Amino acid sequence: MTTQKSWPPRFLSPTDPADLDRSRGNHVIDFAQALCTITKDSIAGNAGSPLIFRDWQKELTRHLYAEKEDGTLRHSRALIGVSRKNGKSAWLASLVLEHIIFGVSGGEAYSAAADKEQSKIIFNTVRDMIKNQPELSDILTVYKDSVYNPKNGSVYRALSSEAFTKEGLSATFVAFDELHAQQDRELYDVLSLSMGARKEGMLVAITTAGVMTGSDGKPTICHQLYEYGKKVASGEVVDPSFFFSWWEPANSLASHLDEATWIESNPGYGDIVSKDSFTSSLKLTPESEFRTKRCNQWVTTSDTWLPHGAWDLIADPEKVLDAGTNYVLGFDGSFNGDCTAIVAVSCTEMPHIFPVAVWEKPEEADASWQVPVLEVEEKIREFAKSHQVVEIACDPYRWARTFQILEEESLPVVTFPQNNSRMTPATTRMFEAVVNAQITHNGDPQLARHMGNATLRVDQRGSRLAKEKRGSMRRIDLAVASVMALERAYWWHSQGGNLPQVFDPWSNPEKQEVPNVWIDNNDY
Repeated sequence: MTTQKSWPPRFLSPTDPADLDRSRGNHVIDFAQALCTITKDSIAGNAGSPLIFRDWQKELTRHLYAEKEDGTLRHSRALIGVSRKNGKSAWLASLVLEHIIFGVSGGEAYSAAADKEQSKIIFNTVRDMIKNQPELSDILTVYKDSVYNPKNGSVYRALSSEAFTKEGLSATFVAFDELHAQQDRELYDVLSLSMGARKEGMLVAITTAGVMTGSDGKPTICHQLYEYGKKVASGEVVDPSFFFSWWEPANSLASHLDEATWIESNPGYGDIVSKDSFTSSLKLTPESEFRTKRCNQWVTTSDTWLPHGAWDLIADPEKVLDAGTNYVLGFDGSFNGDCTAIVAVSCTEMPHIFPVAVWEKPEEADASWQVPVLEVEEKIREFAKSHQVVEIACDPYRWARTFQILEEESLPVVTFPQNNSRMTPATTRMFEAVVNAQITHNGDPQLARHMGNATLRVDQRGSRLAKEKRGSMRRIDLAVASVMALERAYWWHSQGGNLPQVFDPWSNPEKQEVPNVWIDNNDY
């Protein structure tokens, strides 16, 4: 069995020592270990045997139930992050049981999740604990979808995900399971507000990590609370009502293949969850899913294109290129409902990538919003005036007029249709350049977000970048433009000292003839 230091977790909100001394957590621990049982056979014990809190679970419980000087609970909302198979369902179920037996009269306890099936996991654990313990079954009445305590009038139910049906609740305790799966914050807000009339309402969300943004392109409620919790833990935000505890590797770029990474993110490693469970699932689980479920790390999408942390490793925001550097511009455009991006890549031995401009549809914009075409054209001109642009690589679909005008102004427009024969080898070269640290970028957060949003679509026609789902609002346009520009920058650099004269129509009053070039795969 592996021994480890599992407390404190990577992030922990500060708690006044005096509040910890008064903590109600010791009572909850005593109740759980006296009356709650393991409900499924596991390496932690056999079904029906007593539930024994580990030291880290005891500390977690004491911190969660810290009391103020007036005897009321310090925390009203909590976010707890721990990898799967660390006993969180049994721990949370024991909290529910303690509440409906020893909580306020007329209490309303609920378990919630992204769907009814998920919320029933906690409910079924509570039900089985009652079934296994005669003292509990003598007190509580179990129905199909609820548990009732006739002595104090408290009730516990598992909820479905439809938020509009939850109006009118007056919750005293909410067990929110796998918050990362919530597509929006509506249900969380409804349940949080439902505690407003209660003196000591508490919402405990326990989850693994997930994706940072939903299919609408906005940050998920869980990731928003995670970021808020880190600020509380660091002292940047003072909010004693919010409890935050999160296990994850101290180094976000740590290899998901290393046992040290597993230990840091799994307080029950070698005890509640076995090493064999990790080694076996590692062979069958995609990296992004393994990181979220087993290492409790956030990823940008559920099926990321680039390995976790690879893009961050090649950031070089201080890099300065000399005035004689040649550049390729990559352009990926749309008129409405999407995004238009311009990226520059240097034609150097170590290419450097940075965004020139990006236009994303604002959240508040309606269906009539369009990319400002004239502004896009002017941005290209401005960059070409201040830098040595040898090529503007673009897919002219829906932008034929713009690039016809720019070509007539003697700008070096090159057509790069985004078909498989061109994008497949370009995508492969980009991937290899990133993982082998053969390129750098300026650390732009929008570029990082688009790179992280990109997934790899593979079919009989080849592989290419794609959004996670059709219709997703997770933008990838800066990534696509970077792939195009890098491919052509490599070609220009391969010409060595035979680079043609840079096109500069503003330095010559006579129009320079610049042919439109259709890329041929034989160039590579």
